[in-house]
Amino acid sequence: MITEHAAAQWDLELDDLSLAVGHRFGRVELRRRMRDYVRGLLAPVARKNSWQLAEQAGHRTPDGLQNLLAGAKWEPDDIRDDLQEYVADKLGEDGGVLIIDDTGFIKKGTTSAGVQRQYSGTAGRTENCQIGVFAAYASARGRALVDRELYLPKSWTEDRERCRTARVPDEREFATKGELARHIVLRALASPLPISWGAADSAYGQDNRFRRLLEQSGVGYVLAVPKSQFSVGCSRIDVLFAQAPDEARDEISCYDGAKGPASTTGQRCGCRPSPSSTTRARSPQRMRWAPARRSISKPDEIAYYLAYAPLHVPVQEREPAIWASSAISASTGA
Repeated sequence: MITEHAAAQWDLELDDLSLAVGHRFGRVELRRRMRDYVRGLLAPVARKNSWQLAEQAGHRTPDGLQNLLAGAKWEPDDIRDDLQEYVADKLGEDGGVLIIDDTGFIKKGTTSAGVQRQYSGTAGRTENCQIGVFAAYASARGRALVDRELYLPKSWTEDRERCRTARVPDEREFATKGELARHIVLRALASPLPISWGAADSAYGQDNRFRRLLEQSGVGYVLAVPKSQFSVGCSRIDVLFAQAPDEARDEISCYDGAKGPASTTGQRCGCRPSPSSTTRARSPQRMRWAPARRSISKPDEIAYYLAYAPLHVPVQEREPAIWASSAISASTGA
């Protein structure tokens, strides 16, 4: 339950954040509209369109908010950079985790940039929706979103007139969600955010290029993968786990997820880089391993992961990244 004191603290923090990014808006009225817009997005407003957000803010018409979003000149990427610096100052610490996940936004029309019938993991089915790829930063001090990319299907990038109508820049080319995620990771690593671990669901965990980027950047990871996942030196991950002796498993933690209590069991047998691996040559003190998450209420339900970590790091110190990977499904209800 959110206490009155906590709500007041969040209100003060929001004012601080508004000040931190306010210089990106040239005029006082734009800064006020930005603050009102963000407050509206966080408020219990049924439909977060410009009319209802304007009403929430006490504006007579939505013209000011519409101008902020469609007419005023300001650079979202500059604000993202300010936000990452702010989050690094407020939440940054050694052991921080960068979490990558995508979210679907269900739409009724066909004019919103990137909208089409496509699978939404958020809805768990194919819907008319937009897909955004997001990054969150997590540490023991808290969690916050720090970056985003809108996925544009080929039905959009191959129709320039449609893109121009939706104000999509002409230089925007098609990029897969995996490519967008890698761009986000590179930006985060170049930011002030102290990142020790990466976490993502199976859409990104099974992408070898995504894993290689983290390894080459010296970032440990715990990435969800399907049970059919193969890796260098491994059989199928579900077979590997089923055949592992008891001494190869470690009970790491227990937490309340979206589907009830679950334990996390780590298996470290096999699943190491091959001797010829470039990553192996550069980081001989690191290894790949395979944790799994088993539901206490439904023991037959097991979620599998691929992990990469320094050999000297105890299993308990890898727990934050495992928790972060689990938090992806917990936060989305997946």
